Amino acid sequence: MSTTVNSIEPIVWRDDRLHLLDQRKLPGEHVWLDYGQSDAVAEAIRLMVVRGAPAIGVTAAYAVVLAARQAWNTAGVTWKQAMTAPLAKLENARPTAVNLFWAVEHMRQFYMNLADQYSPEEALLEEAKKLHQQDVNANKTMGRLGSGLLDNNSVVLTHCNAGALATAGFGTALGVIRQGYQDGKIKHVYVDETRPWLQGARLTAWELIQEQIPMTLQADSAAALLMASGQLDWVIVGADRIAANGDVANKIGTYSLAILAKYHKVKVMVVAPTSTIDWDIQDGSLIPIEQRDSCEVTQINGEWIAPEKVSALNPAFDVTPAKLIDAIVTEAGVILSPTLEKMQTLQAD
Repeated sequence: MSTTVNSIEPIVWRDDRLHLLDQRKLPGEHVWLDYGQSDAVAEAIRLMVVRGAPAIGVTAAYAVVLAARQAWNTAGVTWKQAMTAPLAKLENARPTAVNLFWAVEHMRQFYMNLADQYSPEEALLEEAKKLHQQDVNANKTMGRLGSGLLDNNSVVLTHCNAGALATAGFGTALGVIRQGYQDGKIKHVYVDETRPWLQGARLTAWELIQEQIPMTLQADSAAALLMASGQLDWVIVGADRIAANGDVANKIGTYSLAILAKYHKVKVMVVAPTSTIDWDIQDGSLIPIEQRDSCEVTQINGEWIAPEKVSALNPAFDVTPAKLIDAIVTEAGVILSPTLEKMQTLQAD
C-alpha cells in the first residue's frame, strides 16, 4: 500500500510572482492565479482563493516579499516605513487564522534586522521559502506522530479540508490520514460535506480520490448516525487557532462533532503546527470568530437556494473545548487530554 506524497502544491513562487491554485474553483476547474502586489494577495486571502490556516500563513509570508518590492520604490519614506500599511491590510484579511498574524510578525521581525540602504526583497524571499519548506516538514512529522496514535484498520471521519490544499503541502489532519493509510492504520475515511462552503465535498474528497484512499462523502448531519453504528474510531480535524489551554477554533461544525464523539466514545484528534497556538489567549472564549457574508449560506455558486429576502447567520468557525479533545498533534509533540499545563510543555524549547 502506498500514497503519493506532495502531489498537490497549492502555493508556488515562480517568475518573481506568487501563484495560487484558486480553491473556489475546485474540483471542476484547476485555475492558477498569479500576484505581484501584496494588497491583491490580502484580497485573495479574504475571498478564500487560498484557505486553511497554514496555507494562509505561507501565502502571507510571500505577500510580505511583494510588499517589500513595492516599499523599496516608495518615495518620501524609508522602505520599512512603507511596509506598515500593506502589512496591516494583510493582517486584517482573516481574523481567526492565527498563522496569518504569526507569519506576518515573523517576517516583520526578520526585516527589521536588515539594512535600510539595500533592497530587502531577496533576503525576504529566502525567508519566505524557508517558512514554506518548514510547513511541509512539520506536516510530515505530524503525519507520523498522528498515525502512531491509531490502531490498525481504523475508520476515521474528517471535517472541512485540512489537507495539502490547506497547507504548503501534505496536510495536517489529512497528512495524518495519508500517513495512516500508508501505514495500514486507516482503512476508510468518511468526509463531511462541510457546509456552507463545502470544503469537504469539493476539496477533501478530491484530494483523497487523487491518492486513491478509500472514502465516503456524507452530509454533516449524518455524523451522529455514523457514530451510533459503532464503526467509527476517530474524528481527525485541523485547527485555525488553538488557545493556550488547548481549546480549538476550527471550521464551523467541529464543536458539534466533538460533542457527538464524546457521547459515542469516539476519539477526537486535532492536528496543527505550533504556529497555530496563540499563547496570548488563555482560552477559547477569547478567540475572535469570523462572520462571513450570508450569501455563502443562501447561495451555491451564485445560485439562490433560499428565498432572496431571508437573513442568514454565517460564522466561519466554532470553538471546541479542550476537555472534548483526546489528542492535539503538533510537530513538537503530542498532547493527550490537553490542559494549560500540558500545552505549556510545547514551549519547553
